[in-house]
Amino acid sequence: MNPPRKNCPDCDEQFSSSFDRRRFLTASLSAGVALAAGSLTTLARADDAPAKTPETAVKALYSLLTDAQKKDLCFDWEYTETNRGLLRTRVSNNWHITKPTINSDYFTKDQRLLIRDIFEGIIQKDWQSKIDKQLKDDAGGYGNEQNIAIFGKPDGGKFEFVMTGRHMTLRCDGHSTEHVAFGGPIFYGHAASGFEEKVGHPGNVFWEQALQANKVYEMLDGKQRLKAEVAKRPEEAKVAFHDFPFPGIPITELSSDQKDVVQKTLQKLLEPYRQSNRDDCMECLKKQGGLDKCALAFYTDDDLGNDRVWDNWRLEGPAFVWYFRGTPHVHVWVNVADDPTVKLNAAG
Repeated sequence: MNPPRKNCPDCDEQFSSSFDRRRFLTASLSAGVALAAGSLTTLARADDAPAKTPETAVKALYSLLTDAQKKDLCFDWEYTETNRGLLRTRVSNNWHITKPTINSDYFTKDQRLLIRDIFEGIIQKDWQSKIDKQLKDDAGGYGNEQNIAIFGKPDGGKFEFVMTGRHMTLRCDGHSTEHVAFGGPIFYGHAASGFEEKVGHPGNVFWEQALQANKVYEMLDGKQRLKAEVAKRPEEAKVAFHDFPFPGIPITELSSDQKDVVQKTLQKLLEPYRQSNRDDCMECLKKQGGLDKCALAFYTDDDLGNDRVWDNWRLEGPAFVWYFRGTPHVHVWVNVADDPTVKLNAAG
């Protein structure tokens, strides 16, 4: 039996569906139709013919959805919710983009396996067990609280697959979305030891990213640290692009060996994701001038244990934000594009 997810006051207040329930005709009816269709389908899972990319699996999944399921899960490319904006671009720390959960009987076995194929295709193989641990700690396991949506037309046009849940907004778009990396803004997080984590974030799969960033801080001299240290961190969902100046120390003011460690930090941040996502991110950053156009900030408030191993930090450029908010537990907001005019639809 999967353990229950931990309570998270920080996230739970946001854990409400963005799903327009008027579009959800009845879950039980749709599930029954889906199960019947699944028993008749001749399309096998990728065990017999492995999907070469997550996008291939999205197309296969779309072909298996019944008309009733498509009404629940599939949206026009520009579908917009009242008071919430463009649904496709939304990002939050804890939310349902649609109502059905992946592990529910709403989906057939073949559909669930294809969804897992998409998920595993987005995540780098070496990180799969870590992400599964995060999901077990935060949501009782993969599929228990995660939901999916598909925008556009995977069978013949631009499309995007979005997976959401507690501490997750993950995307797969086959380069349908112009100017952005990852298909749009993403979110990841982990509360490995409860809502308020302890010093060192024991068991947190993402803490290694912060430790790598802190290696940059350790190399800074006194004057550099004064610039890098910022007294108050911003609200966590404030990751839309903005003009100069960026908080912290400009990367141009670092020595070559310090810049090398910043580069290693960036590689550590990108490590969980498939190579195409990494490449897209680096290409977007390059078009905006690279790391030399960015700044690195270490926030001195909410330092767990007052140990000056900074839990909260942010790497930011003209169209690049990677915000690691580590107190009371880890929330990470990512917004990367090649054009700073790209808009963000974010909610904490």
